[in-house]
Amino acid sequence: MKTHLPWLICLTIIAAACQPKKVEPIHVGKIWKAKTVKENGTLVYSEGSTTNIRPSYTLFRLDLTATDQVKFTDLDGRKLIGTWSLSTDNNRLILENLTPPPSLTSGNVEFYVTSPPKDSQLELKRTTESRKTGNAVNEYVLVPE
Repeated sequence: MKTHLPWLICLTIIAAACQPKKVEPIHVGKIWKAKTVKENGTLVYSEGSTTNIRPSYTLFRLDLTATDQVKFTDLDGRKLIGTWSLSTDNNRLILENLTPPPSLTSGNVEFYVTSPPKDSQLELKRTTESRKTGNAVNEYVLVPE
C-alpha cells in the first residue's frame, strides 16, 4: 500500500507559498518637517542652508499624530485639516477632505511613499503637480519635528 503523505506535504507547502503576503502597516504617526525638498528633480530646500531657493519650506509640517486627522501646512504657511490614510500596500499616503481645499483639487492630496519609512525619516513624492510650486512634482525627505 502506497502512502500519499509525500504528495500531501508537497501540496501543503505549495499552497502555503501561494498565499498573498500580509502587508504590515507602517507607522508614520508623527509631526514631520522638511529636511530636503526637490521640485522637478531640482533641490530647492535643504534644512539649515542659507542658500535655499525656497526658504519657505521651513513652514512645511505634516502632522499625522492623530489616527484619523491630518494637519498639513505647505510652504505658503496655509494650514489645512482633513483625514489621512495609507493605501493597503503602504505605497501611498492619502490626505482627503482637506479644508480649505488646496487650489485645483477636490480637497485631496496624495504622495507616493518612495522608500520604507524609518522612525527618523519619511520620503514622499507627490502623485500630481503642485500649483504652488509652478506645477512641479515635489519630492520630500521629512524628519520628525
